[in-house]
Amino acid sequence: MGADPDRVLIFDTTLRDGEQSPGCTMTLPEKLRVARALADLGVDVIEAGFPAASRGDFEAVNAVAAQVGGATICGLARCNFEDIEQCARALQPAARRRIHLFLATSAIHRQYKLNMAQEEILRLATASISRARELCDDVEFSPEDASRTELEFLAQVVETAVAAGATTVNIPDTVGYTVPDEFAELFRYLRKNVRGIERVRLSVHCHDDLGMAVANSLTAVVAGARQVECTVNGIGERAGNCSLEEVVMALKTRAAFFNVATGINTSRLYPTSRLVSSITGMPIPRNKAVVGENAFAHESGIHQHGMLKHHSTYEIMNPEEVGLARSHLVLGKHSGRHAFRQRVQALGFELDEAELSRVFEDFKALADRKKELFDGDIEALVLRDAGSASGPWTLEELVTEARNADAQASVRLRHRDGRVLTQDARGDGPVDAAFKAIEAATGIAVVLSKFEVHAVSEGEDAQGEARVYAEHNARTYRGASVSTNIVESGTRAFLEVINRIELARGGARQRDERAAPAAAAAAAV
Repeated sequence: MGADPDRVLIFDTTLRDGEQSPGCTMTLPEKLRVARALADLGVDVIEAGFPAASRGDFEAVNAVAAQVGGATICGLARCNFEDIEQCARALQPAARRRIHLFLATSAIHRQYKLNMAQEEILRLATASISRARELCDDVEFSPEDASRTELEFLAQVVETAVAAGATTVNIPDTVGYTVPDEFAELFRYLRKNVRGIERVRLSVHCHDDLGMAVANSLTAVVAGARQVECTVNGIGERAGNCSLEEVVMALKTRAAFFNVATGINTSRLYPTSRLVSSITGMPIPRNKAVVGENAFAHESGIHQHGMLKHHSTYEIMNPEEVGLARSHLVLGKHSGRHAFRQRVQALGFELDEAELSRVFEDFKALADRKKELFDGDIEALVLRDAGSASGPWTLEELVTEARNADAQASVRLRHRDGRVLTQDARGDGPVDAAFKAIEAATGIAVVLSKFEVHAVSEGEDAQGEARVYAEHNARTYRGASVSTNIVESGTRAFLEVINRIELARGGARQRDERAAPAAAAAAAV
């Protein structure tokens, strides 16, 4: 299982399972930025994607393998030789690489999805793991829907995987069906009844359909699992996956109970969480454990009184432990580059000189419009371009006029090919008018499904973050932008939706013909 039985590996699948959340598709530059953040966070394994799903997925896994160090880079593959060989090619540049195989084992999947007998599954698992081991020393095997598989057959499958050469065996609760006591018993059963199980590392992969992904994962650790598969902010299929920040802080905060440790730099949790939220467009609920806005807020008078006496009365973690370093230092237009750099670093963000210069210029421009800048303002500036789709259109000018509900907007857009288009439109309010003008100028019509605005900092002149979700050709696209002008932020967010549609159109022309069946298979793991 490895040299240190008291170490729990953190296997992050934000780039693979997390990206399968509706509307969370990432571009290649976005995936690389998240992957680098995960490496800085200290995750042990980064599951970068499913190379056989599409040409884009192959290229993303290959790019992460080539450009991101410090973690094992993993790719997902079905139990067929073509998938396995394609995965190995994508992972080739990585210093440390892993092939992750999956094969459904539950009765319901055997009957309705695979139409295979138990013996066929055992033979296929053996052949696939053996082939993967020829190409890669580190091979993980997942019996999909393990929590609904008959215990006796599951033990057979795991024993077969061990004998064939798997180095990690993952037990997925694919549909979020199990409960803690039942799941613990499953792990104990395997440890007691599978020959050679001490030679592999047991892993756990839980979904949150019944809200128990973190609880089930922690229970599995108690029962012997030494790898937890999770995602930043718990994003993923349906109700999501086990939340990385929650499971890591549970293991750290209750170390005396679990008696295990991870290699995670927990002070990077908050900035990584914010980065993933900005890139995916998935907002973090205010009451989200560990990284939500309210996680360390206290409004009750009794709680505030206790906190004034000692923080441990109502806080079991220090905000600084997760990278939430709030300051009362207010920056303004007279603040220098050095003070700004210190504040950015205190908030947990590492920027190179070019990035710092860009953000500092934005900071100065914002300071001319806003008297005081708070931590939320600085975070918004740092993350503003994190989730932006660098598509063909940019907004050069926006003019709106509104009288009651009747409004008019004029937009001037520049295309990267040099075209400049000006378009006017009327609508029910300035935001609606601006959206219609962009649709008319670009020739792309969408169905708006959600438009959200919230303040990212304090004060009457606070910046507003706009998030736009829209449907086009049965796909969900998102856009986000921040500005002190709500109409401007909404318009830029809408233009980002248009840019993502343009990028998707370009990618569709290159999509691998096998994308649909491969992606459907990945969605179930």
